Amino acid sequence: MPLVPRTSDEKRKIMNRLKRIEGQIRGITKMVEDDRYCVDILIQVSAVKAALEKFGFSILERHTKSCVTKAIDEGHGEEQINELLQVFKQFK
Repeated sequence: MPLVPRTSDEKRKIMNRLKRIEGQIRGITKMVEDDRYCVDILIQVSAVKAALEKFGFSILERHTKSCVTKAIDEGHGEEQINELLQVFKQFK
C-alpha cells in the first residue's frame, strides 16, 4: 500500500481536532456526573457525532487525494480503490 506521510502541519491540525473532540467527550462525562437534563446531553452527543463524522471525512478525503492517487499513478490503484470502497461502506 502506498503511504504518503502526513506533513507536520497536517498532523498538528488532526491532533487539534481530536483534542477538541476529546474535550467534548469529557464535557458529556461531566454533564452525566452533574445529572444534567437528558436532552442537553443528547444535543452534545449529536455534536460529537457530527465532529467525528467531519473528522473521518477529512481523513478519507486526504487518503483519496494522496494515497489512492499515488497508487493509481504507480499502476496498482485497483487494490486501493477496492479498499477505499470498503471504507465507504463503514461511513453510512
